[in-house]
Amino acid sequence: MSHVVVAKQFSRHPAGRFVSDGPYSGEAFRQKYLVPALRHGERLVIELDGARGYGSSFLEEAFGGLVRAGYAATKIEGLVTLVTSDRSLELEIWSYIHDAAAVAQ
Repeated sequence: MSHVVVAKQFSRHPAGRFVSDGPYSGEAFRQKYLVPALRHGERLVIELDGARGYGSSFLEEAFGGLVRAGYAATKIEGLVTLVTSDRSLELEIWSYIHDAAAVAQ
């Protein structure tokens, strides 16, 4: 099992959709942490508290982008645990995953 504390291991200021938007983009986060864990079928705990905020473009690309990269929403749900004191943030992330899955069908 892997454990990622976004604010400590990635950035306190995650922003942007693509790597071309900056080094702390959703695409960069997905490539560095999410895809390697899912590729190996490894459980992943992601702690979201401590960052200065998350833009929708960052979240949609990081998490919705997993579906576009070929990972089923059910696989993501089975392997990824989101830890946050902000329930609305957790719901927003899952909605991006489910919305991307609906488009992919």
